[in-house]
Amino acid sequence: MTRESEGGFLRPFSEIAPDVCEGLAWFCTDIDDTMTTDGMLPAASYEALWKLHHAGIAVVPITGRPAGWCDHIARFWPVAAVVGENGAFYFSYDREARKMEREYLSSQAEREEGAGRMKRLRDRVLSEVPGAAIAADQPYRLTDLAIDFREDVAPLGPAAVRKICAIAEEERLTYKVSSIHVNCWFGSHSKVKCLNKYLKDRAGSNLDAVQERLLFIGDSPNDEPIFAEIRNSVGVANIRAFEGELTHPPHFVTSARNGDGFCEAVDLILQYRAQ
Repeated sequence: MTRESEGGFLRPFSEIAPDVCEGLAWFCTDIDDTMTTDGMLPAASYEALWKLHHAGIAVVPITGRPAGWCDHIARFWPVAAVVGENGAFYFSYDREARKMEREYLSSQAEREEGAGRMKRLRDRVLSEVPGAAIAADQPYRLTDLAIDFREDVAPLGPAAVRKICAIAEEERLTYKVSSIHVNCWFGSHSKVKCLNKYLKDRAGSNLDAVQERLLFIGDSPNDEPIFAEIRNSVGVANIRAFEGELTHPPHFVTSARNGDGFCEAVDLILQYRAQ
């Protein structure tokens, strides 16, 4: 990892400018292996969400997880919205009106065409990649196919993951590799595009206009497009496992891994704001 930034190369999160923390309005975060540790959401990570909420910072999880999960997260977590299925949509729950707002980036026709292509991909992967499986959360997805290579199956090696990606390319599907899944979909949506839509819809602005008031924290290669676009981008320490693979790594890295790194970032932000 050799991303240059002000003051040198990739820097520890402790070097983030205090004024960025003081002016922060949006805290965007990946979920798996960023907020979670060993597949679970620690109490400290959930408490950190409430700390941000009480500090007046809008939390927006940005995840590859399915629509069913995102409905739950938008309703029950202290978040402003959740971007799901790698940018296919965002859900935002109006607590006063008791109404879920669901905004999609692709049309119904595009989603139907994608369903056919993903069925072909599913059949090929199960036939051609021994040990791969369809993710357990697939029944709750609307727009993508998640192929499990290490969550509920024995971890597959890099060659198997590359094979899954090659099949997706042959089927003309977009794909991103997370720490546990290869997510595949049809269409041009992305996490960055969906975040931009959320900001325009809910804040009357766009990503470029709010760069200094927004932060994103993640952990893996599927976060790279958003690392590339957000000035205050952060990786929890396990991002270092992908050293050499990322053209656009985050600007900052926490000293701790997984949920501990997430809490480290939140605590430092709130410490600066308290001062």
